Amino acid sequence: MVDLLKLAALDADDLETISAHLQDAVVAVGDMAYLPRERHFAMVVNRFDWLAAQGLRPEARRRRAGLQVHRVLHAATHGFSPADSERVLNLLAITFAPAEPPAGTITLVFSAGAAVRLDVECIEVALSDLGPVWAAKRTPAHEEDA
Repeated sequence: MVDLLKLAALDADDLETISAHLQDAVVAVGDMAYLPRERHFAMVVNRFDWLAAQGLRPEARRRRAGLQVHRVLHAATHGFSPADSERVLNLLAITFAPAEPPAGTITLVFSAGAAVRLDVECIEVALSDLGPVWAAKRTPAHEEDA
């Protein structure tokens, strides 16, 4: 049985849940798109399945997933060029900094100081798994895990 993850975020707490599921996802810059006329940002990632890595029979596995951010007023990148489509980024976290409610800035924080900042009208984010899993070479480790 394949359990496909499908989550929606409408507030900062929901966004933290999506962030946890996307920690250590990898994404090619070419798999990100900002559509200003539609006020939409999307990316397709290979996410590490943290739920499968826990429990009595832990498995290291990844799967394709799509992240959509709606009601985006402005997007900016830091630490990488959108033209560098082959570059692969490692997602560390997704954060939200409130402005005039319900607006704010969603930041996709990547390793090596890279980031995507999305000024949003409000939090409206969706995460959906897109297909089957495959074995990962290893479980990501962090300094605090060592």
